[in-house]
Amino acid sequence: MEDIAKVVHHFILREFLPGEDPDELTERTPLITGGILDSISTLKLVVFLEEHFGITIEAFEAGVEHLDSIGQISELVARKQKAAA
Repeated sequence: MEDIAKVVHHFILREFLPGEDPDELTERTPLITGGILDSISTLKLVVFLEEHFGITIEAFEAGVEHLDSIGQISELVARKQKAAA
């Protein structure tokens, strides 16, 4: 799961937090509830995850319960990849 976390970390920094200190974004940093991601940026993240990792994220999974931290995102992607294998 570490590789997933690194990819997601890099994407979030590049797309939503340009110029920010990478060390400030941890696996537990709240993304949606912390105001980093709004509805449009969350959708952009979902599209990236689906395209990059070859998974499908269902509508009910595209919210705070699954996408509010890099740790949660990594778990979701890993679970989806395992189910598809």
